[in-house]
Amino acid sequence: MKVKVGDTVRIIAGKDKGKEGKVIKTLKAKNKVVVEGLNIIKKHSKPTNTNDKGGIFDIEAPLHVSNVKVITDTKASKKAEKKETKEVKEVKTVKETAKKTTPKEKKETAPKARKTAAKAPKKASK
Repeated sequence: MKVKVGDTVRIIAGKDKGKEGKVIKTLKAKNKVVVEGLNIIKKHSKPTNTNDKGGIFDIEAPLHVSNVKVITDTKASKKAEKKETKEVKEVKTVKETAKKTTPKEKKETAPKARKTAAKAPKKASK
């Protein structure tokens, strides 16, 4: 697991997507982490010896590690992510247009040549 206690992380999936927080606890056996102030759930508890009043408490629930991304600098990382996504989109559009034109040309030229070659011997044999 690449996430450690004290790392600043951004949630990339789930109800708190896009929010950032600090890792409080890691559960290595389950591949989960607890992030401070995020993934809050309501816990209902009955009165016990240690807790005289029962009630509803807000606690942080663990998130799976795959839903969390470690970030180093908040401002620098956001700018870098925007640049990377723009570059990737531009490259994809250029590659897609090149792929679309080349296969069509090959498919159209090859069958026509075969048809004309196949017709010529039949006429000569009659």
